[in-house]
Amino acid sequence: MSPRTAAWAALTAAAWHIGPAATWLPAPRALLWPGLDGRGDPARVALTFDDGPDPASTPRFLHALDELAVRATFFVLGERLARHPDLGRRIAAEGHELAVHGWRHDRPWWPRPLRDARDLARTTELVTEAAGQRPLWYRPPYGVLTGGRWAAARAAGLRPVLWSAWGRDWTADATPADVLAEVTRTLRGGGTVLLHDSDVTSAPESWRAALGALPALVAACRARGLTVGRLADHGLADHGLGPSGQERQTSGARSSRPSSRK
Repeated sequence: MSPRTAAWAALTAAAWHIGPAATWLPAPRALLWPGLDGRGDPARVALTFDDGPDPASTPRFLHALDELAVRATFFVLGERLARHPDLGRRIAAEGHELAVHGWRHDRPWWPRPLRDARDLARTTELVTEAAGQRPLWYRPPYGVLTGGRWAAARAAGLRPVLWSAWGRDWTADATPADVLAEVTRTLRGGGTVLLHDSDVTSAPESWRAALGALPALVAACRARGLTVGRLADHGLADHGLGPSGQERQTSGARSSRPSSRK
């Protein structure tokens, strides 16, 4: 192989790997990939949590959500679910939705398509065991999609979904008021909210800010006539997002089965 050919091959591989990461940018994502942005029924808001299950904090979120009569979607890490399968089963048994956040909360800078495929496959199987049905959704750690992660999600039958509003609830100085203000700053009807039910990849005890913000957040949504619920009930337009990062419309959701720092 000539040096020129080798250089071209390297550039092509790099573009395949990191090109889809452009979808992390909120403004282009909202405009070009509304399904990936979590845009659904304008009368609803999808509430999602990342990084659990965590026995120190997730049960507190489950109690709060029960008190609020809200069901949510939990994007779980495979290694956490493997340690706490009973908690995963409890999430599903209480009417919430389990989704895939990857095996570990790894950074995506180096290509590793085989490992991506293996990790998503085994996390998907664990989620299926806990929930009693295969998951629909995948949100990559840090919200960064790569060519390998796209391909792995497609192989596992998962739809990537990021978020349209977040609480920045992973910092040591976050407060419930801060989280509420940040979420409501960009939240509109049809949006998907990202919060965290664990501090395993965040500042210690940072989950308390998200937990404290929940009642006011749900009240604010309801005051605007918005129903808060799971992604499965959010009416997302189905999409086929391949490793090129180009969205294409498909005929609808699969009828065989009823997320700087992120």
